Amino acid sequence: MMQPIRRLAFVVNEQKAGAADLARGLMATARKAGVEFTHTAHFPLPENLLQGFDACCVIGGDGTLLGVVRAAAHAQVPVIGVNRGSLGFLTTFSAEEARALFAELLTGSYRIALRSLLDCSTGPGPHDLALNDVLIKDEVNSRLVRLEVFAGKELVTDYYCDGLIFTTPTGSTAYNLSAGGPLIHPAAEVIAMTPVCPHTLSNRSIIFRQDVRLRIYNRMEQSRLLVAIDGQRNLTFCQGSPVEISISPLKLALVQREDYSHFSVVRTKLQWSGGAAEAPKDRG
Repeated sequence: MMQPIRRLAFVVNEQKAGAADLARGLMATARKAGVEFTHTAHFPLPENLLQGFDACCVIGGDGTLLGVVRAAAHAQVPVIGVNRGSLGFLTTFSAEEARALFAELLTGSYRIALRSLLDCSTGPGPHDLALNDVLIKDEVNSRLVRLEVFAGKELVTDYYCDGLIFTTPTGSTAYNLSAGGPLIHPAAEVIAMTPVCPHTLSNRSIIFRQDVRLRIYNRMEQSRLLVAIDGQRNLTFCQGSPVEISISPLKLALVQREDYSHFSVVRTKLQWSGGAAEAPKDRG
């Protein structure tokens, strides 16, 4: 058992079908349990909205949850993700599960999973956090880029490609997977780098250890890079400065069912199964 939730912030994406009705039902459950709560449907989140709360309940899709990552990580507030979107890798509670289990969650019947975050900067400007991935590409979709990657002071290689994806284990089931990258268990503290459509026969991802500091340089003259954070925010790229990526000391705390199974979710969401093989027939 974890600590009971006595103060709760609801973040509701009212553009998702059924999200507003579900939120009202869960708020009624919280009110009945004597839980103090607030709610918002505004994005990005109002400044300091999560300060002082025991948890944040996000009702929407994975994109909605990604929109609260920075605020939740900085406030160190666990996130309860309730899925009203499509796949729902991050919003692990279905609407039905949330309705059935919410009263128990409030009493502390849950577990916490700490997820790695990427710290990304593009020069003297502010840093940003990514729960899923950082994508580096040309700001014009149809143009190739030439990117040179360093791990610390060591040159890794250079790529002539459509872009590079730097992903956390959590984000390995997102764009990284679509680009042919590996599935990574969310408890592994690593960074995966996957090229997008590289002009080479050696199209392979690279896995870096947790203390790596990556620097990526644009080696194409008269080309401007787009640095996309979790597919939601873009960082301004300073020409001549590298993009710097490392694992942040901050973590995102995700609330999960006590019987949560990562591989069960992967099998279900990705329909990942070869099926039962038939026994070979005797050809004698």
